[in-house]
Amino acid sequence: MRILLLSCMCLMMWLTVVPTQAQNYWPTKSWRRTTPAAVGLDEAPLAAFDHDLASGKYPLADSMLVVRCGEVAYQRNYKHDYEKTYFKQAHTRGPLNARLTGPYNYFDPAWHPYYHGTDEHSMQSVSKTITSATLGVAVARGDFRAGLDTPILKYFDPARVAHLDDRKRRMTLRDVLTMTTGLDWNEDTPYNDPTNACSLMEATEDWVQFVIDRPMSNEPGKVFAYSSGATELLAYIFQKETGQDIEQYASKYLFAPLGIEHHYWKRTPKGLVDTEGGLYLEAQDLAKIGYLYLNEGRWAGKQIVTQNWVRESLAPRVDAGDGWKYGYQWWLLPAGTPHRLVWMARGFGGQRLFVIPEENLILVFTAWDILGNDSFDEREALRRLLPAVHPHSCSEQQP
Repeated sequence: MRILLLSCMCLMMWLTVVPTQAQNYWPTKSWRRTTPAAVGLDEAPLAAFDHDLASGKYPLADSMLVVRCGEVAYQRNYKHDYEKTYFKQAHTRGPLNARLTGPYNYFDPAWHPYYHGTDEHSMQSVSKTITSATLGVAVARGDFRAGLDTPILKYFDPARVAHLDDRKRRMTLRDVLTMTTGLDWNEDTPYNDPTNACSLMEATEDWVQFVIDRPMSNEPGKVFAYSSGATELLAYIFQKETGQDIEQYASKYLFAPLGIEHHYWKRTPKGLVDTEGGLYLEAQDLAKIGYLYLNEGRWAGKQIVTQNWVRESLAPRVDAGDGWKYGYQWWLLPAGTPHRLVWMARGFGGQRLFVIPEENLILVFTAWDILGNDSFDEREALRRLLPAVHPHSCSEQQP
């Protein structure tokens, strides 16, 4: 499907103003807890949705977390015996188990959905949003100096790039961030389909070479085509531009200031960080990323990411199909009024981060429904949960 970029006028029309407020409490060490009613939430819709998650109406849900006004108002976890659930698949080679052993066997209970028995859950493509945030931190600190209109072939030896043409030469960092690279890439089929481009990439030894060697199918910047390969290019480009490993950089300059102490990030066979889907975080720590963006990149008095990067990232730069918009590795869903956007990070299997800025509301879900090709329906979740939200001044919650 050919989808044109939105005009600057449309970008301004859709741009959501982030609510700001003075505060002296930050959930760096831990989130404060409250009751739904104390932050203007009706518990009944939350409990009804929780019941359906627990009963399996939405398959293999692992957790539900609701944060409003910077406090945890509702949290539930659901237990599953994944060793039993995916026993057969764990021992059968296929697109989600190309190597039978190790971190890219998506049915191995030691690796998925939790990292070796911890509470760190596989984020899958939510990793893309964290990658974008890390790039924003590096831009703010002056460590990533290249502008977003820089051609990405600056970081490659053209003599070692297949299918090189003028279109590929015009591909920029901005095109990579917005999934408009123009590369021939089909990730619309289920991930257990052997023709899925992401599954093909993960079965190779050199993921970056696999991506950059793809032929071009469109002019860069014109057509949205969801691509895990595009985000994997960012791991390589980040290292080339800054001289630093993106995981180590995120740990020091993004996770540490937010108090995210526990995480794991998988690597490709070549040792490059798996920025397209390899991050593990606890649900409450994922909520901190949403809270950082809700507060325009500020955390505990420090500007971790610039306001401009937050606003640019959340501007709907391209139509992504089925009513979705896309920014810099953020999904954007119109909801309710014409100018209201829900910011979202989405990951295979049911990983979701919702940020609803007008309501100062953050929702986090984790799950591991990978054979159902991720049946989590965001619109259904919003339809059921938004009625729980009533007008409320978050300043009432500040000490």
